[in-house]
Amino acid sequence: MGHYAKVNNGVVTQVIVADQDFIDSYVDNKAGRWVKTSYNIINGVYYGSDGQPVSNQAEAIAEDEGRQRKNFAGIGYGYDGVGFYPPKPERGNWTLNTTTYSWEED
Repeated sequence: MGHYAKVNNGVVTQVIVADQDFIDSYVDNKAGRWVKTSYNIINGVYYGSDGQPVSNQAEAIAEDEGRQRKNFAGIGYGYDGVGFYPPKPERGNWTLNTTTYSWEED
């Protein structure tokens, strides 16, 4: 089982848990596409079950078939083809850090 985010026009509209076979065979008549996401990734770093960053980040990415998505997707998150990022804060001036895919205040 894995987590998949439905992305439409660069915005996550739904997150589900499903087998890859389900995603591959699912007939979805709604606009958008399904993208794999992982709750083990926070700000571009893979974490193990102990809550600590895994020692070999490259190996963790390879085990996920090279699909590092920067953050676990949430409804309303953005997705640019590389990573998921939370909505931009409404107040203040913010820039998206394209390494961590988190917002940094200017």
